Amino acid sequence: MNRFLSAAAISGLLAVIIGAFGAHGLENSLSAHALQRYHTGVEYQFYHVAALLAIAILHVSKPSRLLSMAGYAFILGMVLFSGSLYLYAITGKTLFGMITPVGGLSFMIGWIALFIYSLKEK
Repeated sequence: MNRFLSAAAISGLLAVIIGAFGAHGLENSLSAHALQRYHTGVEYQFYHVAALLAIAILHVSKPSRLLSMAGYAFILGMVLFSGSLYLYAITGKTLFGMITPVGGLSFMIGWIALFIYSLKEK
């Protein structure tokens, strides 16, 4: 089983469901600002699903600790960054907004790990 491919598939499915729910189920109950926050969460989730797919493909041909680190960092980032934006938009509780930068940091760690992998790869 390719854990990163599985995570990308599940996260991609969830991004479609969450995005559709935001577009059709929340459009009349959230402010424009809250909907924009929600949309940002969906957008970043999709970006990192694509990155996770790339990691899954690379990891099959050449497993690496750096690739694993990047993959797990992207998964954590999707949960913390996108998840906190979804909760913040729906509830309006600023506590969730305080979690968002931790998710952003996790995304950055993933991209740095992927960059270092690229430098070491021949």
